[in-house]
Amino acid sequence: MAVILFVAWGLPALNRLVPAGKDLVGGKAYAVAAGVTVTPPEQAEIDPTSTRPGGERGTVLFLLGPVRYVIVVNPFDGTLAEAAEKLRTKITGTRGYQVTGAEDPVQTATGLSGVQGSYTAPGRLGRYAVFLSRGRSIEVTVSGAQTELTNHMTGIEASIASIEQR
Repeated sequence: MAVILFVAWGLPALNRLVPAGKDLVGGKAYAVAAGVTVTPPEQAEIDPTSTRPGGERGTVLFLLGPVRYVIVVNPFDGTLAEAAEKLRTKITGTRGYQVTGAEDPVQTATGLSGVQGSYTAPGRLGRYAVFLSRGRSIEVTVSGAQTELTNHMTGIEASIASIEQR
């Protein structure tokens, strides 16, 4: 009888004590997919429900409080301009999201060249970047309320600069 009570009430109570859904990974290299790695900001946690690392393609969602930092790696055989257009279309395909301003060139510390820009969403601001490497696109999107995004942007920019193809 004690075993049944423990299984019925004890295990669920223990389960509620364990934080669900996030693993602290900041500051350590993380393999997204296809040899693409990134070092997330120190405070970053992974949301395992939206993260799918893989061999040929993969997605990772880092959370920095309410700020979402997403990297998607997919096979891609087009140009950088086509990859940027694809990402802009993905962003503006969400109701209320708008790309703002011009795109600027960006380069990682390991020499990957790409473009970056910004967007707005209801109650949120966002940044995006896209890089090409070895037949793959590396899409980066970051979004959050202005204050939180501003507070984390230095770490996020350093993280984006750490993206490399191994």
